[in-house]
Amino acid sequence: QVQLVESGGGLVQAGGSLRLSCAASGRTFSSYAMGWFRQAPGKERKFVAAISYSGGSTYYAESVKGRFTISRDNAKSTVYLQMNSLKPEDTAVYYCAANPTDRNFVYEYWGQGTQVTVSS
Repeated sequence: QVQLVESGGGLVQAGGSLRLSCAASGRTFSSYAMGWFRQAPGKERKFVAAISYSGGSTYYAESVKGRFTISRDNAKSTVYLQMNSLKPEDTAVYYCAANPTDRNFVYEYWGQGTQVTVSS
């Protein structure tokens, strides 16, 4: 089974940057589309960004366009989320997820999450 482990979260001031990493197990990582989601306290989990299995296509929520960048290194079985110009509204637990199918936006594997807190 695929296991995902996020890291890189922490406390930053508004305007700062963080890079999240998600390390995946398994021998077929390169065939998985990957996504990042976040969940703020008391709110539902929301889509943040996604990347195709090859890294050739990326997608972003409107709220993070121009500030966040998703990327992947299939040789390291790792997906990244570079977060710049952070705002207090970005505070949430961030989760990575894997889509092992050929269909859009079908995520079957989820990580444990990493906390990102942005102070004002």
